[in-house]
Amino acid sequence: MQAMSLEQVRAVAPSVFAMSPHVSRSERYAYIPTVDVLNGLEREGFRVVKASQSRTRIPGKSDFTKHMLRLRHESTATAVQALGETIPEVVLINSHDGTSAYSLMAGMFRLVCLNGMVVADSLVGSLKVQHSGNITSKVIEGSFKVLENTGKAIEAAKSWAEIELSDDESLAFANAAHTVRFGEDDTTINPVRLLAARRPDDQGRDLWRTFNRVQENVIKGGLQGLNTEGTRRVSSRAIRGIDGDIRLNTALWTLAASMAALKA
Repeated sequence: MQAMSLEQVRAVAPSVFAMSPHVSRSERYAYIPTVDVLNGLEREGFRVVKASQSRTRIPGKSDFTKHMLRLRHESTATAVQALGETIPEVVLINSHDGTSAYSLMAGMFRLVCLNGMVVADSLVGSLKVQHSGNITSKVIEGSFKVLENTGKAIEAAKSWAEIELSDDESLAFANAAHTVRFGEDDTTINPVRLLAARRPDDQGRDLWRTFNRVQENVIKGGLQGLNTEGTRRVSSRAIRGIDGDIRLNTALWTLAASMAALKA
């Protein structure tokens, strides 16, 4: 995945370029356009590789909604081959309508499946920068801190690759992930389907590959099942919203970390 130009970012996340805050913000709201912060990050070697923004049904608010940028630093451009070509990333979230401060989280991206993960706060921590003071410098400093902490995520993933799961343990992990995604009472999608590999390289009993299969199936959707009456085929939806993406990704990472702790 190559770095995006500013025009490519604008095409999918125009709220990054809002030149003023939403009218709902008070005079005390310190406004710094995300694009200004992005320009500062680019001067420090960060590049946007994916951008998205939240949808809204409120007229006139689409140019100010929550947006998410996944960034890579030029110093970490080489993928970790032992983890299926995985690259550490920094995930930046902001909005100009008051729904989010600047948030920075650690992320990982697997080239083999073009799938992005978000690391749980419990491992590397996340940072929030309020809309006050010198926002750009705070975000740049925070981005380097998060980037430095992605090393912990890489080491955790490497250790998961050494942990073999039994069939019962894999199913237990899938059941827990199923509950996180669909709720306790949903029976339309069989939890076993979350364990299905979408490519030969993802087949295996270790925790890292099990986690990746489940994570990809949860986020990308497309899993087949039957409705509650058993009369019609249904398909799980892909997760496209920013809040759902972050919530599910961090929850799945936490589940994997818990499984690793149980196996230690």
